Amino acid sequence: MAKKKKEETVVEEQEQHTTEETQEQVSKEDHLQEELAKEKDKFLRLFAEFENYKKRTSKERVELFKTAGQDVIQSMLPVLDDFDRAMLELGKTEEGNELYKGVELINNKFKGVLESKGLKMMEVETGDAFDAEVHDAITQIPAPSDDLKGKIIDVVEKGYTLGDKVIRHPKVVVGQ
Repeated sequence: MAKKKKEETVVEEQEQHTTEETQEQVSKEDHLQEELAKEKDKFLRLFAEFENYKKRTSKERVELFKTAGQDVIQSMLPVLDDFDRAMLELGKTEEGNELYKGVELINNKFKGVLESKGLKMMEVETGDAFDAEVHDAITQIPAPSDDLKGKIIDVVEKGYTLGDKVIRHPKVVVGQ
C-alpha cells in the first residue's frame, strides 16, 4: 500500500508539474500574442503615418508647381501694364496705326504666354460692389451719384490671379 501511495503521489506531482508547465506555456503564449498585437498596431500606425506623409508631400509638390513661376510672373505684371498704356496711347493717334498693330501683336502673344502659365485678369468694372478681401482701395472720392456710394468708381490698376491665388489685388477708387 505504501508503494501505491508513493506511486499516486508521484503521479499527482507529475500531473501538477505538467499542469504548471502547461500554464507557464499558456502564459508565455498569451504574452507573445500581446507582443505580436502591439507590434502589429505599431506597424499599422507607422504605415498610416507614412501614407499621410506621402499624400502631404505630393500635395505640397503640386502647389509648388502651380506657383513656381509666381515671382517671375509678378515681375512681368508692370510690363503688361506698360503694354496696355502703350496700346491706349497708340490707339489715339492716326499715324501710329501700323505701330499699333505691331504692339498689339506682341501684347497678345505676351498675354497668351502668361495665360498659359495660369495668369488670369480679375474682372472689375465701374459700379461693382467694393470688397475689401478682393479689392485694394487707394482712395475714396465723393460718389457722382447715390447709387455709386460704396461701389467702385474707377480701376487704377488691374488685378491678377495665378491659379486660385490672388497675386495682385486690383487698385480701385471707391465712391463715398
